[in-house]
Amino acid sequence: APMVIGWFWGKLMQHISFSEKDYVGFATLPNQVHRKSVKKGFDFTLMVAGESGLGKSTLVNSLFLTDLHKDRKLLNAEERISQTVEIMKHTVDIEEKGVKLKLTIVDTPGFGDAVNNTECWRAVTDYIDQQFEHYFRDESGLNRKNIQDNRVHCCLYFIPPFGHGLRPVDIEFMKALQDKVNVVPLIAKADCLTPSEIKKLKERLREEIDKYGIKIYQFPDCDSDEDEEFKRQDKELKESTPFAVIGSNTVVEARGQRVRGRLYPWGIVEVENPAHCDFVKLRTILIRTHMHDLKDITSDCHYENYRAQCIQTMTR
Repeated sequence: APMVIGWFWGKLMQHISFSEKDYVGFATLPNQVHRKSVKKGFDFTLMVAGESGLGKSTLVNSLFLTDLHKDRKLLNAEERISQTVEIMKHTVDIEEKGVKLKLTIVDTPGFGDAVNNTECWRAVTDYIDQQFEHYFRDESGLNRKNIQDNRVHCCLYFIPPFGHGLRPVDIEFMKALQDKVNVVPLIAKADCLTPSEIKKLKERLREEIDKYGIKIYQFPDCDSDEDEEFKRQDKELKESTPFAVIGSNTVVEARGQRVRGRLYPWGIVEVENPAHCDFVKLRTILIRTHMHDLKDITSDCHYENYRAQCIQTMTR
């Protein structure tokens, strides 16, 4: 009898393990984690930096189809000269197909307006450090369950299209940011340039970024088991940096369709047309493909470096 029971029990366990292997086990963890994340929603903080007049606010509004700056007061020339860099923060809740995103935009208006631009990045780097400090304090406190993550996950750095490459202020600004935040350089107002001029400027900027040892956000390497289409898109994204972008909140008529773009005497520039600019690629990496990677690098690299420095200072 015990042998029969043992045999029956073995067969039963074998049956259970085979019939339930698709539903039970650590292989389902990614789905569980994803479901939990979707239910909880996502936080993402995006910073924009660069001199005034490069269309930073317009681009952000175009990316997220929202007016974050409707209450902003425009300064006159006299106020601009005396103005220091003022950090402005806007938070908006976006929901798409039941997935919630709490988006925080950190705007840095005024850079480049002042006569003296010495250390004009100081307010920006101080702001990033303050967010790390708040997170570190909350993480070290008693109530660690509901920590609000206001750390800056990505900084879009706007480079003017009018010059022949990076200016000394661009080099110094990006170098001041590179160890604190993921820097994604952009060529602003790309409709000022012809396609061949954009290509030349991109090559020049890539050379200079390499020459001056500026650390910008590096797209992660593609896994060998990814499909060919994904690999092609990944290669295209890497070759497109720095992204040449155009922003617009105006709807115009093009090819019998209503599209967001800019109307010029010589024709129409469409913001979401990949043949006209890299706007769609930028939106894809920020919202669809690389948001988690940007957050992971912020947490595992930039914040950990800050945290290690804090602990080192405390133990001295």
